[in-house]
Amino acid sequence: MALKSELLKIPGAHLYYELQGSGPLLLMIPGGPADAGVFAPVAAILSNHYLVVPYDPRGNSRSVLDGPAVDQDMNVHGDDAARLIEALSREPANVLGSSGGAQIGLNLAARHPRLVRTLVAHEPPCLELLPDATEQRAFMNAVLDAYRKDGAGAAMLKFQEGTGLNVPPPSNVSPEVMEMFARIGRNFDFFFAHGVKPISSYLPEVETLRSGSPRIVVGVGETSKGQLAYRAAFALAGRLGIEPASFPGGHNGFGEEPAAFAERLHQVLARG
Repeated sequence: MALKSELLKIPGAHLYYELQGSGPLLLMIPGGPADAGVFAPVAAILSNHYLVVPYDPRGNSRSVLDGPAVDQDMNVHGDDAARLIEALSREPANVLGSSGGAQIGLNLAARHPRLVRTLVAHEPPCLELLPDATEQRAFMNAVLDAYRKDGAGAAMLKFQEGTGLNVPPPSNVSPEVMEMFARIGRNFDFFFAHGVKPISSYLPEVETLRSGSPRIVVGVGETSKGQLAYRAAFALAGRLGIEPASFPGGHNGFGEEPAAFAERLHQVLARG
């Protein structure tokens, strides 16, 4: 189905989002320095069942800030997602959040529960819930030290090493994918200067989320066992008193195995 793109004016920024398909709203929130483009393959498949709306979180890629960059705030991000849902649907939305985007989704679900039908929080880096949270705080501080000393490239290498996400980029990709990687690469400075610490230190409102409304599903990748975000997702699921849902692929399974990931996500959402 045809893809359209729009901008929504929000306090302090313009929010870029894409629309594809028809049906109940499925909002997709990317993580870290990523943008809506990472969901393109899975969004195209799911547009047969939903109005699929991936977006660029404020400060990333095409969601340009009105003023100078400031440290990211999960409450602000959660409000951004709420405004987008309110602008596009009169009914509660299904939401897929990936990594840091799952942290945004958890904030959205806790603070704006009436707007969410089901949240699938796929491998949220809730590092404060881990038994070795002190060690992980030290790791994130080391990433920031690397950024301040040697720049975004050095910080990304340390980040990938510590999280287990050191995946080589694909080869023989389309010009559209190359353009997406270039956009995301330009977000690295913003991510390390203003995002990585607030995202990783965010502690979801577990007691609020345990209420059962909205429905929360914590996703983990079949091939990411042992990685930092996988461990954090299990910790969150344990606090919520639920079993994690397994999804094809790893931390970025929606891009690695889009057809299988889309099928699994549709199954999960249908159960709600």
